Amino acid sequence: MTVPQSPFAALMDTTPRPPIVFSDGQGSWLHDTQGKLYLDLIQGWAVTCLGHSPAAVVKALTEQAVRLISCSPAYHNEQAVRLAQALTRASGLDQVFFANSGAEANEGAIKLARRWGEKHRGGAFEIVTTENGFHGRTLATMSASGKPAWKTLFEPKVPGFPKVPLGDLAAIEAAINERTAAVMLEPIQGEAGVIPAGLDYLKALRELTEKRGVLLILDEIQTGMGRTGTLFAFEQAGIRPDVMTLGKGLGGGVPLSALLATREASCFEHGDQGGTFNGNALMCAVGSAVLSEITAPGFLERVRAASDRLWRGLEALSGRHGFGSVRGQGLLLALDLGKPAGPAIVAEALAGGLLLNAPRPDTLRFMPALTITDTEIDQALEMLDPVCAQFA
Repeated sequence: MTVPQSPFAALMDTTPRPPIVFSDGQGSWLHDTQGKLYLDLIQGWAVTCLGHSPAAVVKALTEQAVRLISCSPAYHNEQAVRLAQALTRASGLDQVFFANSGAEANEGAIKLARRWGEKHRGGAFEIVTTENGFHGRTLATMSASGKPAWKTLFEPKVPGFPKVPLGDLAAIEAAINERTAAVMLEPIQGEAGVIPAGLDYLKALRELTEKRGVLLILDEIQTGMGRTGTLFAFEQAGIRPDVMTLGKGLGGGVPLSALLATREASCFEHGDQGGTFNGNALMCAVGSAVLSEITAPGFLERVRAASDRLWRGLEALSGRHGFGSVRGQGLLLALDLGKPAGPAIVAEALAGGLLLNAPRPDTLRFMPALTITDTEIDQALEMLDPVCAQFA
């Protein structure tokens, strides 16, 4: 007797996935092919920052698709120029290289730092990164990451990434030497469980890197584009990095990322960096539309108000069920469960139509659309409450 093949057999099995197929989405909601509705507090890991299929993204895609999709990175296109100008004005950095994923942007940042070290610091190539940090899944960005499960994966790794604990300024100072080109970290470690670096730490780190003459690279793939309640997380510390990477929310659901740098740090020569699809007109048109929405009057104030509502709701839920504290910033929040119940809660919530994420066994992570309504926040908390009661 022949066993029917799974409909998913043609896909490489790289991560555990439930046997659900999503077909439609609007705002904070997803529909599967069986007609079931799900309230999504993951949003593609903070990717669909304006929610699913937002009007601004749909309009940008449809209008640009009939004009120009891609004209090759050997030429300028109107949309890439427009988005680059807008991002430099908004960030205070000077130049942009567009790519297709956060990992690719971080790979570019690593290459840029090494090029800068070669030109301006006697061949320095090391980049100090943090334990439990996450910078992507290319070989170099995995090497830069401090994820414990990756320590022996895909050996030999790319050398040159000494790691220190997040928040330990003395450890970073001790790690900087004549081989150091840069320090690279996330303002909030997302995959580690939403662990903030801290504003005072970021200020002190900026002072330290300037004093020691090395670059400061901030990976804002997850924290950028309004996710923390300001356009970029570094703004809250009153600093400016030498290099910043953006992704996820920049495209609002389409593959788009960016590497930004000051003029002093931007030292690529012709042929050093490139990519066939990089900076294509279609994706950059979407990026401009997303940026316009996020920087519209009142948008970020609304994100901060939604954050306060969700934070208070999670604190109340935690108090009822004996869990731990809430941490994070803006609409990148985590609930410390105090026990390894995260995966089980995620599974139970999924069965009830609520999409959550557990980056660690003892942690729930919340990355809803920046456009989530008060009603949807309250509904999500109501759905989560009886699930948590099972694990109190």
